[in-house]
Amino acid sequence: MDDYPRFTINRGVIILMPKQPFLDWIMRVDPIPSNLTLEEIRREQDGFLVSQESIETTEDAQSWVYRRWKIFFDLQLNDWYTEELLWPQKRSLKMFKEWFDIRYHPMLWDMTQEAIQHEDWD
Repeated sequence: MDDYPRFTINRGVIILMPKQPFLDWIMRVDPIPSNLTLEEIRREQDGFLVSQESIETTEDAQSWVYRRWKIFFDLQLNDWYTEELLWPQKRSLKMFKEWFDIRYHPMLWDMTQEAIQHEDWD
């Protein structure tokens, strides 16, 4: 029974899932031809921990992300290309919605007894 989860943490997780327009952009700006697929770029996405007190539903998570769409758009673009000149110049919330789906998972099980550590990226 040691492998069974014992604790949940007081966070939910938001994951942005790229859609076809994001892959199309990657293929346009990539200097090396690639056979990337949408499935491949969706395979390993960053997760964003959020408060369960302010976000309880998928709709809450969508609203929360949409209020911060520019930050999330920049993070996603930067994950692929740090050269901002390659990024779409006229980004908008409409474009963000066309490029990404939002997934929300309200319960996270802690499968270890190790303390959670924070790494400051500043």
